[in-house]
Amino acid sequence: MSSHPEKAPKFFGEVFKETGDDPKILFCFFAQKREDWEEKFEKYKKGFIENIDEKIRPTFELAFPNKFVDQLKNCDVLFIQGGDDHLLQYWLKQFDVPNIWKDKVVATSSAGSNALVKHFWTCDWRECLDGIGMLPIKFIPHYNSTEYAKDDPKGPIDWEGAYSELAEYGDKSLPIYAPEEGDFVVFEI
Repeated sequence: MSSHPEKAPKFFGEVFKETGDDPKILFCFFAQKREDWEEKFEKYKKGFIENIDEKIRPTFELAFPNKFVDQLKNCDVLFIQGGDDHLLQYWLKQFDVPNIWKDKVVATSSAGSNALVKHFWTCDWRECLDGIGMLPIKFIPHYNSTEYAKDDPKGPIDWEGAYSELAEYGDKSLPIYAPEEGDFVVFEI
């Protein structure tokens, strides 16, 4: 949302529409290097406060693998942030996903979204991979972004090529979701 702050109110409105005014938010940075979690946690807390309706008074907690299951029991919303696809799946596969967050609002971005779907095209590795598969879809994050990977030595991303690759990968009957920066899709399962 930071690259498209004008889209943030709609996103946060969707996330908090059923949580009440005092939601408990659990931030999961498992896709990031461990040494960055606390800094990102503070940054995201500040960003949330700046972008949500002023009547909402959230409390925040930082997720840790050794406490994750218990932390989930006490939260209303789980935010799984982006980062390294392989690292995030390593951690999530340690748990009984999606049963551990049954009846919770789970919001994801980038690698967080990739982890939950059946198949995805990863912008970092520029290839198709398999997610955990709890959502029977294919997914491409950051679609059509001119900013994402702008300074990548591999050069700009061929988004149409990525879409075509994913269409031919894995279960060809699954729909492809390719939201652009700041856009989102809601799934109720």
